[in-house]
Amino acid sequence: MPNTESNSYTILFSAILVVAVGVLLTLVFSWTNPSYLKSVELEKRQNILSAALGKSVDREQAESMFDQYITDMAMYTADGALIEDGSETAFTLNQAKEVKKGADEERFPMFKFQNGDTVRYVLGMRGTGLWGPVWGFIAIESDLNTVFNANFDHKSETPGLGAEIKTDMFEGQFRPKDGNAKALYGDDGSFKGIRVEKTGKVPQSSAEYQHVVDGISGGTITSNGVSDMLQKYLQAFTNYAEKNGLKTQGQALLVD
Repeated sequence: MPNTESNSYTILFSAILVVAVGVLLTLVFSWTNPSYLKSVELEKRQNILSAALGKSVDREQAESMFDQYITDMAMYTADGALIEDGSETAFTLNQAKEVKKGADEERFPMFKFQNGDTVRYVLGMRGTGLWGPVWGFIAIESDLNTVFNANFDHKSETPGLGAEIKTDMFEGQFRPKDGNAKALYGDDGSFKGIRVEKTGKVPQSSAEYQHVVDGISGGTITSNGVSDMLQKYLQAFTNYAEKNGLKTQGQALLVD
């Protein structure tokens, strides 16, 4: 009978226990990982559709609705060069890895939503908040200038502060209200993008306010991260639009 109080027995028992637990965790992961990946995929489809529709989409309907309404996808570089058109790669693109690449190597995904005569372009975005990554989707109308809607999420922003980016209080600013909508281009036809500014810094009565949303009170660093993210992805999108058969005319980009 082994000496259960010896050091060798303790080490052997610990090693066996570690191996057993490791094998068990591996088996559990292999069983649950497909379900987890499917859930992540459906959530992404939900978020893209929600941005394009301006309302929430049921998880059960997300897959069929995505196949019905997302009629094209594309990937392009920061300067607008088209990499792939009509490829599922745009959907499976890992933006967490893309943002770590150099500016010349990062790829940007776009999803074209179409329902009858309604066409919108949904851009996937990823940036950095105070405590970790922030991400989201923003939908641009077919004039390639007017913002229709946006949704955001985060990994670990502070509740009541930076985490407010995923509330309707913040996201609702991206939706047209009382005939006024946020726009990517200024009255002179130059790119302005959308910035997140401290509340009151840009008067709502000014023309500049169509390019501004109010930041989160107490969440300055998160707001700045979202602002940088928006400018980066909107600039890349307009570069892509201008480089692929589109032109600037007045406030909007119009198809030739």
